[in-house]
Order: sequence, then C-alpha cells, then structure tokens
Amino acid sequence: MARAWLTDRSVLSVSGQDRVSFLQGLVSNDVTLADSEKLVWSGFLTPQGRYLSDFFIWHSGDVLHLDVPADHAAFLCTRLSRFRLRADVQIEQTTLAVEALWDGETASDARPDPRLDTAGSRRIAPAESAGNVEALAAYHSHRLSLGLTDSSDCETEKTLLIEANFDWLNGISFQKGCYMGQELTARTHYRGLVKKRLVPVRSDHTLPPPGTLLMEGDREIGQMRSSIGTHGLALLRREVWSKDFLHEGLTLTPQRPDWFREETP
Repeated sequence: MARAWLTDRSVLSVSGQDRVSFLQGLVSNDVTLADSEKLVWSGFLTPQGRYLSDFFIWHSGDVLHLDVPADHAAFLCTRLSRFRLRADVQIEQTTLAVEALWDGETASDARPDPRLDTAGSRRIAPAESAGNVEALAAYHSHRLSLGLTDSSDCETEKTLLIEANFDWLNGISFQKGCYMGQELTARTHYRGLVKKRLVPVRSDHTLPPPGTLLMEGDREIGQMRSSIGTHGLALLRREVWSKDFLHEGLTLTPQRPDWFREETP
C-alpha cells in the first residue's frame, strides 16, 4: 500500500477575511491559485531572499490550511503573525494530519501534489493512526527517487529557492506581485546566476550523512543532504551534475531526472 501518514508534517490554519492577500505578500507562489482541487507549493523567505520554510497551501472554504514541516510549525505561527499588523488574519496550529498517497493509490479527498505528476497526492484529515515508521520511510524513498526537495534539504537563511529547484517544481510564480525575498529570487532566475542545485545522487554503498562536504580530490564540489541508503540529494556545483565523482573512495553518480531542465554545462 503506497500511502503514509506524514508524522513529520503539521497543519496550520490561516483564517480571516484578509487571509489570501496576507499570504500573497509573503510567499513565493500565487496563493490565489489554490482552490478546492488544487494545492499550491510555496517558499517562505527572509527579506534577503533566503529560505526559511516551505509549505503546501490548501483552500478549505473560509480557511487556508498550511501543510508544513512539523519542526517549523511553532516558528511559522510566530513569524507569520508578526506581519499581521491590522490585517484580519488568525494563524493557529491544528490537530489535523497529512497523508501522502502515491503509485496509483487514491482517496476521494486527496489533491495532487503540485510539484510533479508522478509525486502522487496528499490529504489532510484527523489522524487515523499514530503513523508507521516503515511507511514514512517508504514515502521519503519515493520522494528521493523523484528528486523532490524536503525542508531537511534546505539550510535556513542560506539556501536560495532556485538552488532547491522550486522554479522547476512549480514552487515560484514569476508573474505575481511583490513578496518577501522576491528581488534576489527574480534576479537569480532572470540572470541565470545559480551555480549549484540539489541533484539526486546514488551510490553502490550507503551515502554520507547530511551535511557532509563532498570533495573531489582537494576541491569542494557540494554537500550531502537527505538520503535513504544508496539514494539521496546533494547540493552540487554545475560542473559535476553530469558525471560520476569520487568522494573519499566512494563513487557517487548524479541522476538528473526528466524535469531537470538545465543544459549540461
């Protein structure tokens, strides 16, 4: 069964008459595109354009729900609330849970993951169980096989959204109005300044732990991010996106997915 309660996710509610315009001025994607059938995936940035968090935005009648990393939930409630000023907006944590479904598994109340057609779908509901460690690991294995970014793959106040492939995975709107951190994101996109991106990698042996600096000889070429066994994501410089490289005797092979549109340098 290809479904899992994502116990590493939490759900926030954003209510009040100004909920849409409030979020629209803060996040990287177009909040108005969220409806009863469509999710919006978006980044939340520092004013300088660096990653703080990301979440899926659900349109749920008179409320917007945010499907967020569980360890970001309290922080997001506090940080987002700072921007309310006089807006009619209330932000609260809920007891709802997130379930992911993939490989053809469906549910009537699930909505497609907006990043990739092959990513599957998601639903929010009261948790029906305490979750299953094996099922959660299976979901993350599925995620990594597609090269999909998780919050654990991004460094707070350092990562650029384009380094994390938000531009290729439907996480940024370049047509909407201003939002916090827009200037650096737009400049990086239009000038093609990005020199490194998160790239799926594999090896015949267990990959190095997250945070490991990846070296080719005495030259730093990237950094390891999340992995399960022999598959993972690494932040790599352009020159090694399309070739095997040797790190401390371990051969790593970048595996550029179909959606990875950048031409080979």
